[in-house]
Amino acid sequence: MISYVDDFALTVASLSYRGNIRRLQDLFDKLEGKASRLGVSFSVAKTELIHWRTPSQRHTPKCVAPIQIKGELFHPGNSVRWLGYWFTPALDPAAHFSHRLALAQGLFALIRRLSPPGAGLPPYLCHRLATSLIAPILLYGADLFTPSVGTTARRDTFWRKVQRWTTNCFSATPTGILSVESCIPPVSLLVAHKQRLAALRVVCSPPSLNPATGRLHPSFPSLSVHQAPDSSRALTMGLSSVYLPLHWKTPRPVPPMRNHLSVDAVAHRTIPFTLGLSRMPMINSHLVYPAPALPPLSLMDGTYSALKKRVREKLLAEWSSLFPTPGYYLHPPALLPRPFMGLGKFVAGRIHQMRAGKSYLATHPTWRSPDGDTSCPRCRLEPETFEHAILSCPSRQHSRSRLLHGVTDVGPDAPLWSSLPLLKRLATFIGVTSTGFPPTMFPPTTPPSSPPFSLSPPRVPPPMFRVFSLAEV
Repeated sequence: MISYVDDFALTVASLSYRGNIRRLQDLFDKLEGKASRLGVSFSVAKTELIHWRTPSQRHTPKCVAPIQIKGELFHPGNSVRWLGYWFTPALDPAAHFSHRLALAQGLFALIRRLSPPGAGLPPYLCHRLATSLIAPILLYGADLFTPSVGTTARRDTFWRKVQRWTTNCFSATPTGILSVESCIPPVSLLVAHKQRLAALRVVCSPPSLNPATGRLHPSFPSLSVHQAPDSSRALTMGLSSVYLPLHWKTPRPVPPMRNHLSVDAVAHRTIPFTLGLSRMPMINSHLVYPAPALPPLSLMDGTYSALKKRVREKLLAEWSSLFPTPGYYLHPPALLPRPFMGLGKFVAGRIHQMRAGKSYLATHPTWRSPDGDTSCPRCRLEPETFEHAILSCPSRQHSRSRLLHGVTDVGPDAPLWSSLPLLKRLATFIGVTSTGFPPTMFPPTTPPSSPPFSLSPPRVPPPMFRVFSLAEV
């Protein structure tokens, strides 16, 4: 039995579904008897029933036997929702993640109105909404379930829309650059990162408080001697002959003749991050009765923080290796928003586009004009690259001398990207010179070869006389 506040879940296992139903009915009667003595009653009308199916029962007929509680029949359902998780008889995660995706899409349709293209909230706040509001809804349950390939593809498509909304980048922007510019990792990396953090919490929790930690393999290097009885592990071990206990550091054999148990496989994910540790630290150890054998609390908290730092470093390393960017883009991935993302949505979007190599500059081709003229339309001297438009275009020299003091480089390692005063000057320069703006929005300035205005006095048109005649009636 597992309960969360007022939501109870009863799970039983036996050799027959009818035996399970009889046991569930007996357990409910005992539970109701104990609750009645405390003055607590249950809402029987909200009862839900589901029959789990093991992999060996995949091709057998489904059980449709109902359960009777207090004179009411409850037939088994195809899915059950508990604590935000959607469970199916075969524990298929597709139903759960489909519901989470629908919730995330509905929320995104609402909050995207706060920052339409070129206006509204700056990219910094868009990044915060995406990571703190949309991502938890989309990834809820990823620490327990692993999404299928089809579900991952649908979520990737949705997540790219969120990244594009954050940066105001074009659809032609490569997906690798789009994730780096938005500082939002791809969904598959976020799922792996969330599972590693969940595994780290399991192995570092006190076994007397976390039932999953108490059921780890006896070889696990825990600071506590508390261990759940073998009878609680035998239920999982008896599901199939291939689920046999392995040493917690033993990798999965190939071919998989033997396998870790579910909780042991969770602990196995933390092996790459526990190098050099003889015992795992224990978080929330202040909730356990004082034990003289435990290390100081500050030492264990520092060790746990160092383990989480290794997990973040693993995320960044996989981000660079599994999702490479084109050769012309050299900016490294980051989890925190970049300083220029605090500028206005329109100017920050222009910077995102020019950094990504997909903007209104002449050297950034689009799908419609891949082989267009790349020369700068303002000076006609060099190709209009990001560096040329900001640092060397002669037609922008006057504005550059007044506004861009100290900006000498726009490369990935330039001081510009970490200096807020320099970024403000760059934003002012882009706004004054209309660099990277749509051509139909602000036409480019006149090249220096022709004067911007005529030196001769303006021509005054001759006066116009109108003659009116009024006749008496």
